[in-house]
Amino acid sequence: MADCYVGEIRMFAGTYAPEGWEMCNGQLLPISGYEALYTLIGVTYGGDGQTNFALPDLRGRVPVSTGVSKQGINYNLGQAGGTETVTLTTAEMGAHTHSVNANSAPGTDANAENRFWAAPIVTAYEKPGAAALVAMKPNAIGVAGGNQPHENMMPFMALTFIIATNGIFPSFN
Repeated sequence: MADCYVGEIRMFAGTYAPEGWEMCNGQLLPISGYEALYTLIGVTYGGDGQTNFALPDLRGRVPVSTGVSKQGINYNLGQAGGTETVTLTTAEMGAHTHSVNANSAPGTDANAENRFWAAPIVTAYEKPGAAALVAMKPNAIGVAGGNQPHENMMPFMALTFIIATNGIFPSFN
């Protein structure tokens, strides 16, 4: 893999890193022996900066460019974010409906508290003096959802990300 810059990251279809390259799996490397790469990335991805430094860990990650996005989000070098699974909150769900459980037999009590909906006995739906708003039986409205996380990943194909440890040292523009 000739003509590469030290610190350059490429996708590779193999299961190993060729000579002069390392896999981008977040591993620690000794500064001694990798001085050029350490000069470029320092401890951006981890390490103690005294004896070792870490390579980027791109396992399960999608690289994005640094800088401010069109939406105004700032992405800093080495910043990681996102999650592989997510459990939605009610605030994140779209408007929807639920099934309602009811009893088709005539109701035997005009008090709605802790009861199911039922066919009316008479024209009155509450007993005189009863509170207007009371909690019905918890299963009067069907439960929707299982409160389980779901996958939050775009379609993907796994490849090996490798970083050049040898090559041309990039000059500043």
